[in-house]
Amino acid sequence: MPLPKSERLLKLLIMLLVQRHYVPKERIREVLYADSTDEAFERMFERDKEELRSLGVPLEVGQRDPLFDDEPGYRVQPGEFALPDLVLEPDEAAVLGVATKVWESARMADATREGLRKLAAAGVPVDLLGGDEALGGVAQPRLASVEPTFDQFFAAVQERRDVRFDYRGSKDATPVRRHLQPWGIARYAGRWYVVGFDLDRDAERVFRLSRVVGDEITAGERDSYEPPEGVDIGEVARRLAPPPPAGEQAVLLVRRGSGFALRRDAAEVEIGVDGPDDASDWDRVVLDRSDTTVAELVLSHGPDVVVLSPSSLRDTVVARLRRLVEVGA
Repeated sequence: MPLPKSERLLKLLIMLLVQRHYVPKERIREVLYADSTDEAFERMFERDKEELRSLGVPLEVGQRDPLFDDEPGYRVQPGEFALPDLVLEPDEAAVLGVATKVWESARMADATREGLRKLAAAGVPVDLLGGDEALGGVAQPRLASVEPTFDQFFAAVQERRDVRFDYRGSKDATPVRRHLQPWGIARYAGRWYVVGFDLDRDAERVFRLSRVVGDEITAGERDSYEPPEGVDIGEVARRLAPPPPAGEQAVLLVRRGSGFALRRDAAEVEIGVDGPDDASDWDRVVLDRSDTTVAELVLSHGPDVVVLSPSSLRDTVVARLRRLVEVGA
């Protein structure tokens, strides 16, 4: 019975890593492809080689004996395949720890935790508890992604798969089938957007994930396209996404060196103003909205952000902080 593809690739990699000399093609077939016909073996072996190379494996081809013109063999040199030693400063390790707590998406949270476990196993000192002590125990930011298709779009971006999905352009509009090469996912004005090239419209487009109809998207073949070199996903989202709804402006004091998520969407930033502690290491940041998304951002930055106006935003933040205190008590 043929081996499953993932198991076959892993065993092929191990075989080529542990051998000091080039492994003949026939030996590879004998061990891993014994149940395949000649044609099937050639087809699978070619695909498996390309798969390993696409994953960054430095697969070498050469002669077992340079004095004889025998059949080429294959190998992977451990020194070329292994990663260099990682050295992290304490603040870098703390940031990696915080990454495990930032994402509320199960897929993203699991990915960051798995990355930290691998670093820790390799002897890299990382804070698996989330960097609380290194960062002074401040309130930590959160990135929520409640849209059911978020993980699917994220996987499509990572694997370079074009996607098809039904999309409702406005609240009461009829869903339309769209075909997109996704370049990335960006958060703008409190909403998640997928950015990419619309194959039906022959132009770059953004789509709000909350308006994707249904819980499933259809993904095409892996590595079917390449995003434009140097494309700025955030810039495309800001340029093409609808502007945030008009409303009362939010005026905030943001401590220097923090609040980047707030500064990114700011309509105005005044550098070097007096803060609540009479120090001038604060900036005045003005946003064109003051909705619940802004309140969540303010809360995520803890003592590094103070609401000056409007009073409704300040009341929302204070009420949520009081609830947190009550729960903690």
